[in-house]
This record gives sequence, structure tokens and C-alpha cells, in this order.
Amino acid sequence: MRRPHTQRKCKHCQTFFAPDPRSARRQRYCAKLACRQASKAASQHRWLQKPGNRDYFTGPTQVERVRQWRQAHPGYWRRQGARTPNALQEDLTSQAPQKQLLEGALTPYALQDAFFTQPAVVVGLIAHFTGVTLQENIATTARRLQELGRDILCGPPHHPGGIQDGQTSHFASQTPTRPPAVQLSRSTPGP
Repeated sequence: MRRPHTQRKCKHCQTFFAPDPRSARRQRYCAKLACRQASKAASQHRWLQKPGNRDYFTGPTQVERVRQWRQAHPGYWRRQGARTPNALQEDLTSQAPQKQLLEGALTPYALQDAFFTQPAVVVGLIAHFTGVTLQENIATTARRLQELGRDILCGPPHHPGGIQDGQTSHFASQTPTRPPAVQLSRSTPGP
């Protein structure tokens, strides 16, 4: 036979609440955050009022105890951040992107849009290795390099019959000529 739930008045906010059945005899505060904080503060105050607890954290013996504990636990005070537990399963493997033919369906985008989406380092590398500095030529080379990268990452195209073509890419003949040599050492000191 169950006991009927009794209402109790919270010692902090003075509202009535139903105490938890597991601790109904001892619970004097409701579950609101401010009331739980007040309960903790009152509990600590009661503990410190006992004569044996007043000097619990002071004195040379406590200082030595804390010093020895810190030596035994180096780096404990540093925050480690949220550690994610190891998963019980393996990570999912990524799927290869599927090729879509969109060239006929979409109009080509503006040169400036294509050019400024490239990081400055990539644009600089393309200009350095090809020897060209015109935005139109760099954009063309960037598109060609991007298609070549997709061909490499997605694998060679399949031919009817399931045999893969092991030949070089159709972009291989379109590679630009080598730029002039660049001296990377210091310049000679002047007079």
C-alpha cells in the first residue's frame, strides 16, 4: 500500500512541493536551481559550524597534504575539455561522389565568381608554375586542375565491359609549359 504524497513547504522559496519519495523525510528544499543552491549553502554552513570542522582546511598539516596530493596528481587542475568516448562501431566510410553531367544544363558562371572562390595561395601557385598572370588563364587552369583532381580521386572512367582504362588522363596533353627558373637564395650584397 502506497503512502499518499504529502506536500512540503520549501525553506527557500516558500512554495509547496512534493518531495522525492526516496528522501521524503529529509528533503526540505524543492528542485528549482536557486533552491538547490540555497540547500547546498545551508548544508556547508551547518558543516562548518561543527567544532571539529572549523579548522579542517587550515594549518601546516593541510598545506602539506594538499602539496603531496598535487605532486601525486600533476596536471589535474588543467581542463582537458570534453572527451568523447570511443565509439563501439567503426566510422562510416565515405562514398565516392557520383559524376553528373551539368555542362549543357547550366550557363557558365562569371569569371570573377570563379576566380575569387580560389584561395590566394592556389592562385599564386598556379601563376608561379604556369607563368601566366591573367585571371582568365588562371581560372581556366584552375578548372582544368579541379577536373583532373576529380578524375584522380574518383578513379578512371569505366568502359563498356567493365575494363578500366589505364591510360593517362585527357588533360595530360594540355599541361602548360614550365615557368622560368626562380632563384631562391639571397641576392648578392651590393657595393
